[in-house]
Parts: sequence; C-alpha cells; structure tokens
Amino acid sequence: MNKYSCVIVDDEPMAREILESYILKTPFLVLKKVCKNASEAILFMQSNTVDLYFLDINMPEISGLSLAKIIKNNSKIIFTTAYRDYAVEGFNLNIVDYLLKPFSFDRFIEAVEKATSVEDKVEVKHDFMFVRSDRKMIKIDFDSILYIESLSDYLKIYLEDKTVVCRETISGFEEKLPKQLFIRTHRSFIAAIKKINSYTNEFLEIKDKAVPISRSYKESVLDKLAEL
Repeated sequence: MNKYSCVIVDDEPMAREILESYILKTPFLVLKKVCKNASEAILFMQSNTVDLYFLDINMPEISGLSLAKIIKNNSKIIFTTAYRDYAVEGFNLNIVDYLLKPFSFDRFIEAVEKATSVEDKVEVKHDFMFVRSDRKMIKIDFDSILYIESLSDYLKIYLEDKTVVCRETISGFEEKLPKQLFIRTHRSFIAAIKKINSYTNEFLEIKDKAVPISRSYKESVLDKLAEL
C-alpha cells in the first residue's frame, strides 16, 4: 500500500488533536507537520513536498482559502471547517473534499480515500513526458531518468544512455514528475528514487554520481527514504 504524507493546518488546538488522532489511526497516512497557522505551513512547504493537506479555512491573518491558492498543484487539499458557506468557493479551487466540523472518523476516511484514489489514478496514467530540446519535443520515459540538475536558466536531465538539456525551472519540472518516483534533494537537484544505490545524510549515490542533499531538504529526504 502506498503511503501519503500529510500536514494539518488549523488554529484550533482541539481540531488539531482530533485530526492528529485520526491520521495516526490510518496506516497509509504519515503525519509530517502540525501547523497552528498558514505562515507555519508556508515555511514548511518551501522545502518539503506533501501529498495531502488538511486545511482549516477560517484562520487569522492568512485564511485557508488564500493558502490553498499557493499550495502546489500536485498536493491534494481537504478543507476542514465549521462554516458551510465556504463550500462552493472551496470546490472552485479543485479541493478534493470538504469536511464540516465536527466530523466522524468514518467521514474522515471517506475524504482521505477520495484524495488517495485520485492520486493513484494519476500514478497509473503517465509513465513518460515530453520536453523541448534542440527545437524539438523529446519523449523521456520516467524509468530512464537518473537525476535532474539545474544550471542557471536550464536543466540537465541525466538518463541511462544520454543527457537532455532543456530550458525550464527545476520547480516547474518537479511538478510534472510523479512524486512517488522522484525526490527533491537540493534547490538544484531531483533524484529518481529507484536509481539510488546508497545514501548518507549528505548525498545520494546514483551510479558514479553523488547527488547532494542540502540542509533544508535533509529532513524530508531522509524521512521519505526511511519509509521505503
């Protein structure tokens, strides 16, 4: 069974406790962070990739609706709120589900299964992508990628048999990759998980290359590899 990382963002202590207890009872969820406000969540997401956010809407300073607009598209969001009036706006943001407080564990599981089933469909659907290089679109199989390196305003995609160069930001490229197959290790590096031969706290070994793990990504990288 695939495991899904998740984050709670809620300013109410009791709501956080209930969600945390539900998550701990769900074997395929891994709780990565409990945030008391949106600012904490924004700081965490800058160097961590998360599969699923449980997001309160009515929070001080930065609302859940505002936070949802900046969460990366490859992360799923389940709203948890006491206010029914926000439902329509939430679904307009492509939210997976909307849990009205107080909600039962059964209703929680229903929402989670909806989120993870959407993710599973994405995993099966795509096993390749096209990138523009040398004035043409080149097909790249995900299984052939070793790692990706960002160099100024372009990327070098290291494959089993060649290297492809394209103009793209590494963050934009990361969003196109299936996150169950790849891991961001550094502001300039993404690695293919299946190609990792060994690792330490400082680098991953892929063939003859040591792919660095930066301090800001270390916790998320080591946590994800420990789950494999």
